[in-house]
Amino acid sequence: MSDIIQLLPDSVANQIAAGEVIQRPASVVKELVENAVDAGANNIHVSVVDAGRTTIQVVDDGMGMSTTDARLAFERHATSKIRQADDLFALRTMGFRGEALPSIAAVAQVELRTRREEDELGTLLNISGSRFISQEPVACQQGSNFKVENLFFNVPARRKFLKSNATELGNVLSAFERIVLVNPDITFSLQSNGTELMNLPATGLRQRIVDVVGKRANQDLLPVEVETGLCRIYGYVGKPEASRKKGAQQFFFVNGRFMRHAYFNKAIQTAYERIVPQGEQVPYFIYFEVEPADIDVNIHPTKTEIKFENEQAIWQILTAAIRDAVGRFNEVPTIDFDTVGRPDIPVFHEHGGTTTMPKTDYNPGYNPFDGNTTRKKQDVPEQWEQLFPDVVERKKDPGLFGQMDNAVDIIDDKSTDHYQYKGRYIMTAVKSGLMVIDQHRAHLRILYEDYMNRVRNHHWATQRLLFPEELSLSATDKVALQTVEKELRDLGFDFEKTDDGVVLRGIPAGIEDVAPATLMADVLAQAASLEQKATEQMMEALVLGMARSASIPYGQVLSNEEMGHLVNGLFRCGDVNIAPDGHRIHFILEQREIEKTLG
Repeated sequence: MSDIIQLLPDSVANQIAAGEVIQRPASVVKELVENAVDAGANNIHVSVVDAGRTTIQVVDDGMGMSTTDARLAFERHATSKIRQADDLFALRTMGFRGEALPSIAAVAQVELRTRREEDELGTLLNISGSRFISQEPVACQQGSNFKVENLFFNVPARRKFLKSNATELGNVLSAFERIVLVNPDITFSLQSNGTELMNLPATGLRQRIVDVVGKRANQDLLPVEVETGLCRIYGYVGKPEASRKKGAQQFFFVNGRFMRHAYFNKAIQTAYERIVPQGEQVPYFIYFEVEPADIDVNIHPTKTEIKFENEQAIWQILTAAIRDAVGRFNEVPTIDFDTVGRPDIPVFHEHGGTTTMPKTDYNPGYNPFDGNTTRKKQDVPEQWEQLFPDVVERKKDPGLFGQMDNAVDIIDDKSTDHYQYKGRYIMTAVKSGLMVIDQHRAHLRILYEDYMNRVRNHHWATQRLLFPEELSLSATDKVALQTVEKELRDLGFDFEKTDDGVVLRGIPAGIEDVAPATLMADVLAQAASLEQKATEQMMEALVLGMARSASIPYGQVLSNEEMGHLVNGLFRCGDVNIAPDGHRIHFILEQREIEKTLG
């Protein structure tokens, strides 16, 4: 029997490595822009065509490469950052893996023009699918100019599973934002199909954040700064009123690298407890500086999940820093008695002026139980049943409450009292036991079905705003707006696009108690998260965003009457079990389980 184990050709090995490093066009943008930053560039320009499917071009004015370096850069494991194993634990740069360029060249057609400052001529290099095509001298500017064309041209299965252009462009924007937010001293620009999406001059950190996420953020940012023996933490967090149900801008960076960290995210949520409504998120831009030896960036191929050696201690430092920032800027509501317009309190003068006792007029002969007094009890109107047909019909036929699980369980009409638990759950009696209902999800289901019925019946109208509102949008929001503009107008939104965002002149009628700007922002955040862009799916996503924005938040105290309306409304819905975002709305604690537990 012959041997069966063989060494893979470099081209195949590079394609396998590309599967980890290059997942979509945004991955190419990330790797090339990070390399440009490491090269000491002061200006970096990115251009994509068809969201990067057709062309990705990254031009920088960094140090450039020699002829030999340009060729070696496309070999696997070639790097300028590492000489020995210990160097892995002292890295302060981005592109060190030595797999990005060969991985890109394995699944695309790459052209590189590069020149160092001391060289008269630069180098032009062409590679296609890991196959070297040509190399020759060329006149070019100092720095590097990478052009990547026809991504995944030789891996059709990968190309087939790319999302829509709008989705992929959104991913490119996200990758670009993560880099520019940590390098405010570099000038960046980004173009899509010839249209400029971002133009970011070199500036300070706060202004860079405002330039990326929108001018409105400037008034919502609170500075954070703390330095200990373990780490330095700095950046900005949002004021409590800047919280949103969806789409809040949240960024962690460590040593200049973007990261995701659920544990530290929980630390920030803890700092905002009882300050923002449950279920809402505050924006934050938090930067950590720690010793490279105290973190491990290689636990995930994309290096976005990072392990800290002293996570618990840093968690406590972060929480204290956020609470200090919020408290120091007096963002916790207080009662201020020393204000203009305070009530005048009479001053006692021992030898001057007179003070009279206030008098109240009342009718001493009034008796509410005496029909002969001047105020009589209002008579009950005749045929009162016609005023409340729902109540009468429900007494005749409880099934009008709606069906649940094939009508196995019906709300117990004999018990009209409901109990609210921790501002989140409604408990009510049913025939088989005790039902626990998530109030936010129940209201979300009610509003979603109501709004979808209006869409299907074309009943949406526009409610004009007395004063138009200017809404600043991030580049990601602008892309989402361009994708769903027609659907938004069909829903009743009336707006005019501007360079900075939109001027909102009207919103869908019938949506009360929601700030128009918040409603628009929530809907755009929902649209930006949509993978597919079919018209029906877009409309459903927009309606979900509107319903989420208008639904009862966690923590809102409800009266018994309000809870009753909510329960009744839920059981008139077509689906009473699952919220439109896929979460369970209620469960039943069976009577027999209660009796079994209590004995």
